[in-house]
Amino acid sequence: MTARITLIAHASTEAQRHVAFPLDESIAEGELEKVAALGWRAPRAQRVLSATELRTQQTAQALGLSASNSVDLCDCDYGVWRGRRMDEVQSSDPEGILAWLTDPASSPHGGESVASLIARTGRWVEGHSDVAHTVAVTHPAVIRSAIVYALHMPAQTFWRFDVAPLSLTDLRFNGRVWTLRCAGCSLQIQD
Repeated sequence: MTARITLIAHASTEAQRHVAFPLDESIAEGELEKVAALGWRAPRAQRVLSATELRTQQTAQALGLSASNSVDLCDCDYGVWRGRRMDEVQSSDPEGILAWLTDPASSPHGGESVASLIARTGRWVEGHSDVAHTVAVTHPAVIRSAIVYALHMPAQTFWRFDVAPLSLTDLRFNGRVWTLRCAGCSLQIQD
């Protein structure tokens, strides 16, 4: 069976604008209007899902999607770094930031490592390999993890993908292997 997963990154948040580890925050002021103004039409899908965080649910709603919640699509658990700016953590824990950015198995914040996030996302991807089309609103970290998993890339490549707010990533499964059809595509040009 062929399968398709369309991953949509949530709209911009204040944490993203300030390079901070997110809490369960809403999308930034003015973003709902921008999302609605896109006039984006979702493709037909058998499953439409959203992570449980407020920012993903707001994005799904603004896109006109009636999404079911999925904890498997939740953002990385950043542990004690949640709510803190990257520069603040860099100042107080430079070794921790360095370990987190260079060793996928490291979790100096006490939360989820990049390797664990990739494994969790991989289980979710495989769980949708028998669905004709799944659309999911989630987080940039989850989308990067899905790409790394689907393409059997080393975990270190996680940091090499830039996933912008409101971008679309499309994965396809032909019954044997996953392929990446597009990554970081603008919702404005997708039908």
